[in-house]
Amino acid sequence: MTLIIGLTGGIGSGKTTVANHFHDNYHIDIVDADLVAREVVAVGSLGLKAIADKFGAGVLHNDGTLNRVTLRELLFADSSNKQWIDNLLHPMIRQRMQQQLTQVRSPYCLLVIPLMVENNLQSMADRVLVVDVSPTTQIERTLHRDGVSENQVRAILKVQASREQRLAIADDIISNDDESQDLEEKIAHLHRKYLALCD
Repeated sequence: MTLIIGLTGGIGSGKTTVANHFHDNYHIDIVDADLVAREVVAVGSLGLKAIADKFGAGVLHNDGTLNRVTLRELLFADSSNKQWIDNLLHPMIRQRMQQQLTQVRSPYCLLVIPLMVENNLQSMADRVLVVDVSPTTQIERTLHRDGVSENQVRAILKVQASREQRLAIADDIISNDDESQDLEEKIAHLHRKYLALCD
């Protein structure tokens, strides 16, 4: 059975950078919850059909793809809509991730779940790696990357798990506040550690 390393971190922490480094330098397979979440609502999927049946054609673009902006407005307007979507998609996402985990070929794999704590999915992993940064760094990076307002970033931080909640489930932590070379060293160290755990 492949060792599953759950990778998580708040917005702007550098999760993608870390995951890509494991993949590009050590050929570690990645199962990414965000990609899976897009797959389960792709054109022709049961997820998208159920959403269109529930909310009408207004949640679709002309090309048949999901209009995420419209859907987000519906979810914010009524919390029961969000509950309905979560009940529909979360089991689909979980099942698809488990399916992808069975197809892993590397000695261990990364299961990247940004909202791991919020959705209580740490049980899907053998170990949890948290990419940790200060809230100040999160705000600065997200402002720079996404071109959104500081209020928007703060609103996102408010609904995500706190730094303390994430660190509470961590087996391993990568501190990623500085953009220095030592990130590569930290990842190399963890790679050796995970390989040793696979033996």
